[in-house]
Amino acid sequence: MRAQSTMLKRLFGLKTANKSAPAPPEPGKPAPAGASSSGGRQGQTFSKVFRWRLPDPQMATPASVEVVGSFNQWQRVSLQKDATMDAWHVTVHQIPGNRTHHYMLLVDGEPAHDKNCDGLAVALGPQEERYAMQTARGPRVFMLFAQTK
Repeated sequence: MRAQSTMLKRLFGLKTANKSAPAPPEPGKPAPAGASSSGGRQGQTFSKVFRWRLPDPQMATPASVEVVGSFNQWQRVSLQKDATMDAWHVTVHQIPGNRTHHYMLLVDGEPAHDKNCDGLAVALGPQEERYAMQTARGPRVFMLFAQTK
C-alpha cells in the first residue's frame, strides 16, 4: 500500500505536507500578500476609510479634520472634504492587522465623536491621553479592530 501511495504521489506530482515550516513560494509566482521576500512573514495589513460629517448642518465648516492613531504612531493625517457628500474622508493604508488600534478624529484640533468606531478604550500613555475625549467614565479614545482574513 505504501509503495502504491508513493507511486501515485510521484505520478501526480504530489508532495507530502511539511508541518514544521511554511512551503516556499513556487518559482515564477509572486509571494502571498504579507509575506516578505526573505521567506519570513511580515504581518498582514489592510486599508481603512475614515469618514466624518458635520453633526449639525448649521454648524460652521471646520478648518481641518484629521485622524491620528496607533496605526501611524499618532501622526496627524488630514481628511479631504467631499463637497458632494458634505463629508470628509481619507483612506489610510498599511494598517497592521490582527490587533486592536486606538485612534481619534480631530476637528480643528479637538477630539470629535466617530459614530463608526468599534468602541471606546481607556487612554493608555501620554500620546493617547493627549488626544483623548472626555467622557462620563473618564478620558477615552476610539478603538479600531484590525482583523484580516
